[in-house]
Amino acid sequence: MSTQFETEPSSDVGGAAPVSRTMWGHVRGRWDGPVAVWRSIPYAAPAAGPDRFRPPMPPQSWDGIRDCVTFGDIAPQTLGPMVPVDSALRMGEDCLWLDVWAPPHATDTGEPRPVLVWLHGGAYCLGTAAQGIYDGRKLAETGDVVVVGVNYRLGALGFLDLSSLSDDFTPNLGLHDQIAALEWVRENIAGFGGDPGNVTLFGESSGAGCVTALLTSPRSAGLFHKAIAQSPPATTVFGQERAAGVARRFLELLELPESRAKELLECPLERIVTAAGVLLDEIPLKEPGRLAAAPVVDGDLLPTYPIDRFQHGRSHRVPLMIGTNKDEASLFRVFRSPIMPVTPDAVNAMLRDVAANHPEMSHERIAEITSAYPDLDKTRGALAMSTDAAFRMPAHWVADAHAQHSPTWMYRFDQATPMLKAARVGAGHATELPYVFGNFGTFDHDPTFWLGGRKVATEVSGRIMRRWLAFATHGVPAALDGSKHWPPYRPSNRTTLVIDAIDRIVDNPDRELHTAWGEQAVGFS
Repeated sequence: MSTQFETEPSSDVGGAAPVSRTMWGHVRGRWDGPVAVWRSIPYAAPAAGPDRFRPPMPPQSWDGIRDCVTFGDIAPQTLGPMVPVDSALRMGEDCLWLDVWAPPHATDTGEPRPVLVWLHGGAYCLGTAAQGIYDGRKLAETGDVVVVGVNYRLGALGFLDLSSLSDDFTPNLGLHDQIAALEWVRENIAGFGGDPGNVTLFGESSGAGCVTALLTSPRSAGLFHKAIAQSPPATTVFGQERAAGVARRFLELLELPESRAKELLECPLERIVTAAGVLLDEIPLKEPGRLAAAPVVDGDLLPTYPIDRFQHGRSHRVPLMIGTNKDEASLFRVFRSPIMPVTPDAVNAMLRDVAANHPEMSHERIAEITSAYPDLDKTRGALAMSTDAAFRMPAHWVADAHAQHSPTWMYRFDQATPMLKAARVGAGHATELPYVFGNFGTFDHDPTFWLGGRKVATEVSGRIMRRWLAFATHGVPAALDGSKHWPPYRPSNRTTLVIDAIDRIVDNPDRELHTAWGEQAVGFS
């Protein structure tokens, strides 16, 4: 299969601009060094007006060559300090697009490349594939792979289930968008040099929560062949009753009675985003540990809770890499974000809520869990409990179940620069991202290196990228660079790769937590 891009004269530094063909028309990208990059290729039509709360529709075809060199609309959202988004980006409903990075065709052997498809995080309500941290150029160049970054609907437009209000609303629209993007990859990625038969779906935070959800969705079967879940909130999935309550509150904030819910289809976007912003802050403050927006058990895309599907052996038979960061909750304390409970009071409220929503859990079991956190009355203990409830234990419950039938690898990311240690962030949530993508800022612009540590960080990043790329290429995260052998995860020994300045293999590094929490998954449903 030839992966030569069609080219035509251009003023780009690389000479002729890369042109490729999709089912809907030709797209022109640009050269970024030796890598060809296309920005904001539409994988679906704009989701606006009557289609605002509907599953994605195919894009309209175009004649000639479409320029795909700048970012399109990002999904409407309430911006905040947790997710740095370039102020030059505009929000809008024409936000169903993806970016593609492809290695240079000049060295093309005709062999299709492995494909990595990225789902960004942001608590299901923030972020965009246009964030600089997710630039796939270094990953594509280092691994000779094709990297795809997916933009999808968020918050009220992507992860609020309003289907209890009328038939005009479909749940899990963000997941529907991601499936449409994966279908686009299957049909079109060969034209960019990618192998549609070797696709790795990877994501972080809520993006990883989408990965674990899609691992259990019948609709996504066969659309990807490997998965990487970085810090997945895998048990944060709502039932329909809870989703209906959130929908009612959303209408209250918009001052709309249920009988007029259909007006949301024509409602100004700013009004929806403003009300959603209030809702997204209000719910985790009132109910610590819960998000306002999240995937929902709809009986269709998600037949039941993903964690139940995992534990009943119903997840897709694909290799999985999964892991968490050592100090997940610390970043939420620094940014004073309500998204996670980080104070003793908030964590105790979360525990009361868990007890109320899991009547099958005995008081003794809850006491056993809390006893694993002796300083729960201090911030340190609250952060540890929050980390484990939202990320660490859900990742282990997924791994324990998935490893019963498919190759599974578990990691824990402990690496932190001296500056992040001094700031008491440590290996906080999302701090592994620049290591995975190889995108550290320059010394002047990256405060995480103000106290040094760049050399070690660069070495750690190299090892991580090689492992992630080996997994995407061969299905085994074996970096051929003298790195430690990383054995698969088995529930009997829970072998984990602890990623730090020096990697180490540890059996069951969180043994006492497993003893306390037990095998039964505890979710925020």
